[in-house]
Amino acid sequence: MNQLHVAAGILRDSSGRILISERLCDGPFDGLWEFPGGKIADGETSLQALIRELAEELGIEVATSQPFMELRHEYPDRIVDIEFFLVMSWSGTPAGLEGQGLRWVLPSDLNPDILLPADVPVLEALHRTSRY
Repeated sequence: MNQLHVAAGILRDSSGRILISERLCDGPFDGLWEFPGGKIADGETSLQALIRELAEELGIEVATSQPFMELRHEYPDRIVDIEFFLVMSWSGTPAGLEGQGLRWVLPSDLNPDILLPADVPVLEALHRTSRY
């Protein structure tokens, strides 16, 4: 079974909204939404991957971030280990550089049914925590 290691960012604006990104792919998750990020390359730390992926996908430069949670999600064809980071500050304005849609939403208004299954526990953790 294929195993992936991924870094993803949770960006929050001054209104308390978080950024989600539309997933564009040929597969069962096309059209679902996720926290932006991507695969960690060989020889790369999770933070380096986060910074690279958010620059490539959103056109932003991460200034400050901190680890939020790690989880493993088993799909029928792959296992994904994801490290999520709270991104507290960045420069630039997030844009969908790969053609993906972006949405700023309040965590309380976000329907978990539109999220990638692996990201649902993060939404639940955001509801539980006062850290963010």
